[in-house]
Amino acid sequence: MNIAIVGTGYVGLVSGTCFAETGVNVTCVDVDAQKIERLKNGEIPIYEPGLDQMVLKNVKAGRLKFTTDLASILNDQEIVFSAVGTPPDEDGSADLKYVLQVAKTIGENLNRYLVVVTKSTVPVGTARKVRATIEEELKKRGVDIPFDVASNPEFLKEGNAIKDFMSPDRVVVGVESEKAKKALSKLYKPFLLNNFRVIFMDIPSAEMTKYAANSMLATRISFMNDIANLCERVGADVNMVRAGIGSDTRIGRKFLYAGCGYGGSCFPKDVKALIKTADQNGYSMEVLKAVERVNERQKGVLFEKLQKAFEGEADLKGKTIAMWGLSFKPETDDMRESTALVMIQKLLDAGCTIRAYDPIAMDECRRRIGDKVIYCRDMYDAVLDADALLLLTEWKEFRLPTWGVIKKAMRYPLVIDGRNIFDADEVEECGFEYHCIGK
Repeated sequence: MNIAIVGTGYVGLVSGTCFAETGVNVTCVDVDAQKIERLKNGEIPIYEPGLDQMVLKNVKAGRLKFTTDLASILNDQEIVFSAVGTPPDEDGSADLKYVLQVAKTIGENLNRYLVVVTKSTVPVGTARKVRATIEEELKKRGVDIPFDVASNPEFLKEGNAIKDFMSPDRVVVGVESEKAKKALSKLYKPFLLNNFRVIFMDIPSAEMTKYAANSMLATRISFMNDIANLCERVGADVNMVRAGIGSDTRIGRKFLYAGCGYGGSCFPKDVKALIKTADQNGYSMEVLKAVERVNERQKGVLFEKLQKAFEGEADLKGKTIAMWGLSFKPETDDMRESTALVMIQKLLDAGCTIRAYDPIAMDECRRRIGDKVIYCRDMYDAVLDADALLLLTEWKEFRLPTWGVIKKAMRYPLVIDGRNIFDADEVEECGFEYHCIGK
């Protein structure tokens, strides 16, 4: 089976590589010629555990290829996935210009039946726009070539994407014809054979499912952060509250961890886009608007705790702050909408010097903000002569530090744990002033 994936970003490259792993012949397409050359040479432009080996393996086997020219390979494919970016516009809506450009190219070059699948996260109604764009180009050419449009949103977690793709808890596919369903059932046959759920539905429902899923997860995070902030004021422990409510099978334990706010490429963008979609359709998503407000406020909570510890922002001037973690979550170098970016700016504005360390995201941070912070060689180098240590990302290597070494290295023994990963009693017994979220 021959398929093409347009877009070699996170979703496109992971999806294309994993499809190739199941025996499909995959051609990944991107307009960025430099990126395609790097991929041909075995250089992976994103960080995802295990992806580089899988790419090399499938390129060597001849199942995974790369090109900049969609038109030249279009009519050799049974299915083409559009996995291009949908960045937010200034008003929060998803920008569909790249999605529609792919549709235009397909319409300009299509000569045989094809299933066109949107893999990108797109608002409800996008499939109709894709269909209309292709039909318009076919009409300009004076040809009537049958095709189908479908929706197949991704549910990949950065840092765990390969496992999520190869062992999904569900695959959602929106179709509008039996022919398209048959083609996509063939593609997903390896998953059906392994008893993974492939859920077929109408296209608008598939498009909505992606946004609803991410928005629900974001809601759980902001709800727990709101509860955590109240716990601090009434003398409760959010970790105990989480254990208590998470044991309720109607609620469950996942995404109930309090922290210093969510970030990344999905939750912030998708919450904004769903709010905008509702606004455009005469409805106000009041819960999601609150979710967004809570999250933005939560990104400043660690700074507020730092201010309180030093009795005001004026007393932060000249302080050296150690920062552990820059990416928005572990096992990725992604800093999009990360709390670290917010904290760095607040600390710089307050006149602080920042000594930062992250196992993976240092280069990405340097690309984004240059040398505004001091990049340290390891977690212990970061705390040298520091007046406070802020934990922003719960990387595994941060979980069991040698507190005695850290105490000797720091100028002032203050630890502010933004992800609640440390044992408060242990840290305090080592002579530190310790603050966390929700306790």
